[in-house]
Amino acid sequence: MDNVLPVDKFVDIYQKLDNSNLELLSEIYSDDIQFIDPMHEINGIEKLREYFANLYSNVKHCQFDITDSFSVNDTAFIYWTMHYAHPKLSSGKTISVQGHSKLIFKDDRILKHRDYFNVGELLYKHIPLLGSVINYINKRAG
Repeated sequence: MDNVLPVDKFVDIYQKLDNSNLELLSEIYSDDIQFIDPMHEINGIEKLREYFANLYSNVKHCQFDITDSFSVNDTAFIYWTMHYAHPKLSSGKTISVQGHSKLIFKDDRILKHRDYFNVGELLYKHIPLLGSVINYINKRAG
């Protein structure tokens, strides 16, 4: 199976995804998708749609810049930077986090999606008070 087309479709949809077009997830994900990131494990397309609806309802904006991708057989690797702003984090300023995703395809749809990123960079260091503690620890450790 040639995964160039499904990977390109994934990239295209993720770069335009927002709260108004979450039905697009069904174009790239299997109905029994398993989505895992450092904070969540989600099974099924309906639960994934709920997750994204919640994500987009809590942020001012969220955008993915895809920096690289490659595929081997039914597996693809996507490298990205997520830019988002949450009103309660970092005084509402845009936060950028680098990460990557491993995608496993079946019949041109994603059956498994696993994200890898630093949760501290995404969330913890931007929470008032907790962020100060994390920054202090990072400085002392470095």
